[in-house]
Amino acid sequence: MATAPVKPRPGGTRAQLPPCYYEGYLEKRGPKEKVSRRLWTCLCGNTLYFFNSAKDTHYVEKLDLSGFVSLIDDCSRDRNLEAARVNLRMKDGEIKLTAPNLEARELWKGFLYSVVDLAVPTTLTLLPGQLHMLKEVVEKERQRRKRSLSRAPSSPLSLPLVGEIPACFRPVSRTEAEVLLERHPDSGNMLLRPGRDGTSLAVTTRQDLNGSVFRHYRVTQKQQGGYIIDVENPIPCPTLHDVINALVEKTAGTLQPFLLEEPYEENITYISSNDENGERTLHCAPTSMFSRGPALPPKAGPERWTLRSQTKSPSPSTRSLSPPGSPSSPLRRLVLSPSPLKQTAFTEELKQKLEKRRTSQD
Repeated sequence: MATAPVKPRPGGTRAQLPPCYYEGYLEKRGPKEKVSRRLWTCLCGNTLYFFNSAKDTHYVEKLDLSGFVSLIDDCSRDRNLEAARVNLRMKDGEIKLTAPNLEARELWKGFLYSVVDLAVPTTLTLLPGQLHMLKEVVEKERQRRKRSLSRAPSSPLSLPLVGEIPACFRPVSRTEAEVLLERHPDSGNMLLRPGRDGTSLAVTTRQDLNGSVFRHYRVTQKQQGGYIIDVENPIPCPTLHDVINALVEKTAGTLQPFLLEEPYEENITYISSNDENGERTLHCAPTSMFSRGPALPPKAGPERWTLRSQTKSPSPSTRSLSPPGSPSSPLRRLVLSPSPLKQTAFTEELKQKLEKRRTSQD
């Protein structure tokens, strides 16, 4: 199989691109394009760059593969019987690519999967030499990303923010912002985040048009104060709140700030360790142990106070009294019950008095 050789091309924009892993002609048709275009395509790092010809130094389009979803073979016949089609599904739409033949399509798929997953695909039919090429590409891409992370600013945003930060600000990357907006569509469709360079900000938006449509707008801070939304006609804004308000007004309220209410725990949990084996276990505390039980009735002298419902009739051996100094309740009353010991002594004393009275009368 003839593969496109990868040669370094000095000068122009191409010299500033990441290392090129594979290149060749592909026919490309985007979601909004009606006709396919034959473009020289270069896989540089984790991005596809499209040129009008192999000799051009300035690319006409680029496609960041961070939004990659899947690759699906298109078995429909082309006017060129040897051509092989594949559908590249991204988060914001589907792109149709046509390779010169089946072998070229398989190799393109191998390179794309390798840079996206950082692993050599095992489901493709490739020669041993081609698999070795893919292993080298995976290792090179891993090293390139490590170098990129080491050069990145230590904090998500290295510039000091002026004024109050809007509630829709999230310290996330571009991909993480898209995932947040897609997972929580009811919480808003616009958030503010740090820019990739660490010296600017960005606004990420999401709307529905036969699927999710994401847009990203750069927001730069002026030296004299304030911010600018970098669009074709720049929009100056005194504060970040004005940046958000301007986008809401420009879209007639279609864009709304992303305000995600963080969930709260419904149960109280705690971690305890076993004294024998030291194993730590997560426990859920029962809610019953935190519920306050009924208050115990106060004790007054030798008598016992009991609280009874007014709907229940008191026992014949008890008499209803209201405790001195306390307001009477229409629902409940306090019942004074003599002690059982005193009740027995009182009965014996009464019997003795009755016996004496009978004796004196006789």
